[in-house]
Amino acid sequence: MDTRFLDSFVTVVEEGSIAAAARRLNLTPAALAQRIRALEEELGARLLLRAGRAVAPSEAGLAILERSRALLRDLRDLRDSATGGGLAGELRLGAIATGLTGLLPGLLARMAARYPGMEAHISPGISAELYRRVLVGELDAALIVQPDFSPPKSCAWHLLREEPLVLLAPEALAGAEPHGLLATQPFIRYDRDQWGGRLADRYLREARLRPRERYELDALDAIAVMVDRGLGVALVPDWAPPWPAGLRLARIALPRPCPPRRIGVLWQRSSARARLVRAFLEA
Repeated sequence: MDTRFLDSFVTVVEEGSIAAAARRLNLTPAALAQRIRALEEELGARLLLRAGRAVAPSEAGLAILERSRALLRDLRDLRDSATGGGLAGELRLGAIATGLTGLLPGLLARMAARYPGMEAHISPGISAELYRRVLVGELDAALIVQPDFSPPKSCAWHLLREEPLVLLAPEALAGAEPHGLLATQPFIRYDRDQWGGRLADRYLREARLRPRERYELDALDAIAVMVDRGLGVALVPDWAPPWPAGLRLARIALPRPCPPRRIGVLWQRSSARARLVRAFLEA
């Protein structure tokens, strides 16, 4: 069996479509579909169910999915061991949106300069989902918001950045009192389902503020653009640049103390690629 075909099957399941998986694997959709057909013929079972452009694992596909992932992890570990202890191999990283643009490019550039034999596959996502993927072994490490609970002892955490909450307002309101703005202006809420959004919600509750909510979303760049367009004010972490270009915004400090949003790297201590994670952090 060609293990590339097994990797193709797992990738299709993770992406949910042939087209998205083909982009990730740098293949044409036709070539990827051919790999899946060959694997199905090899195993004598249909592995994927198709509904329009979306795909999902069949009963047989679900039965082999976790063992396929384990086999592929073992294969990557075998290749890593064959380097004789050198720092080479693929590091599977997850990253939140602001980490992808504000932190990860610089980290990857330094890693590439120090360890040219290392490769990285980057998966974007929200903190809660990336946290889960690290725990089940789908990712070697993830650049996420520190959760408001303690991760299991099998995991390690390395803090990279602290981001205080600020009130984001149109530039014309730069001199206004922040609690007054929260009481009078329409409010664009940072999604409470996000770990960072819970910090903003906590601040409002402790300050006994009930703003007039207009929108709630989890995309910080989009929130900044909406504030610039005069749609309201927002409580957001002062995230690492770049911010959207051309915006005329005021970032106003808050009068009450509040914990910052903490960004860092989570990984499994027992991972066979833990030393690649440590090399990434050192870089």
